[in-house]
Amino acid sequence: MSERTPAEVVEAVAAAFERTFGSAPAGVWSAPGRVNLIGEHTDYNGGLCLPIALPQRTYAAVSPRDDGVVRMASAQQDGVVEVALDDISPEQPGDWGSYVAGVLWALRRDGLTVGGLDVLVDSTVPFGAGLSSSAALECAVAAAASDLFDLDLMGSAEGRARLAARCVEAENVIAGAPTGGMDQSASLLCEEAAALLLDCRSGETRHVPFDLDAAGYVLLVTDTKAEHALVDGQYAARRDACEQAARDLGIETLREIDPSGLDAALERLGSDEVRRRVRHVVTEIERVTRAVASLEAGDLDEVGRLFDASHASLRDDYEVSCEELDVATATARSHGALGARMTGGGFGGSCIAIVRASDADAVTAAIATAFEDEGFTAPVSFTVTASGPAHRDV
Repeated sequence: MSERTPAEVVEAVAAAFERTFGSAPAGVWSAPGRVNLIGEHTDYNGGLCLPIALPQRTYAAVSPRDDGVVRMASAQQDGVVEVALDDISPEQPGDWGSYVAGVLWALRRDGLTVGGLDVLVDSTVPFGAGLSSSAALECAVAAAASDLFDLDLMGSAEGRARLAARCVEAENVIAGAPTGGMDQSASLLCEEAAALLLDCRSGETRHVPFDLDAAGYVLLVTDTKAEHALVDGQYAARRDACEQAARDLGIETLREIDPSGLDAALERLGSDEVRRRVRHVVTEIERVTRAVASLEAGDLDEVGRLFDASHASLRDDYEVSCEELDVATATARSHGALGARMTGGGFGGSCIAIVRASDADAVTAAIATAFEDEGFTAPVSFTVTASGPAHRDV
């Protein structure tokens, strides 16, 4: 975890831009990573999810160009990646540059006039931790493009939602990761001290109070260091199974299955594996609804129980957990957490736990000891608060 302050990162990324490209940037924009409190693998099924924005952000120092070229550099990698706007495709520029260039491709495809950019990025969002470092990168670039090319999309919720949709398109088509829309919506729309209830079918959002500090609790995030990746086929396989099940049931998305009709729907599906995938999605959407009601009622104990149920469903029915995530969540629970669950797409990444503020250090130490005992790579745990959305820093 980086301990740099936002001001220090802004200064560093601007200085790195000037060293790399020979002049000061036009500005610096940043966008947060996210933690999804509950509602996993529901977004591409038209369901509900409940993310918060993290204090950890990706920063982009950016200047416009007039020659239709995008040049990209990163504080985390050597070299400069270059591609012409007209040449952006799933093959070019490839690797991390696709997340940057893809945003410009998607904005142009939406009929918006954008030019080339020089971009240098730096980030305090842990890479590979399932905290949506890719969406933070996309949204920082989208915010910069909106301001630099006078798109006027950052000043309203509707405009930000349009930017989020373009970032999803960039990730799906150019970067080749078949994610839903939760990550980008969180990065562009979340507010401080609140979770974002996102209806992925209608696109509607509302903010739900999320201030654990006031109750004497914290949200403890543990980066398990079991690397999280979405382009290795496992994520796509889950999505394909859900979409095929919806077709088999004659519905548009699994959101249309009412929990009361779940058993009847499952009986119509021929594969036990597909039945388990569908069961997770339908019950997870219901858990989001119950979690929102519990947060609004101040019932953190029930939120904790829903966390535990969500993790069990992701582990057993959706099969996207791993040994590290299971050990971290079980250890947090056994040391007093109200509840714990994996967060993000799975197959590695991070878990979250609601713990008393006074117990955070002890739970962190217990998880580290459990990982050492299992022979796992040492994890990194940290507490987070619900933070604000993408914005211009300077």
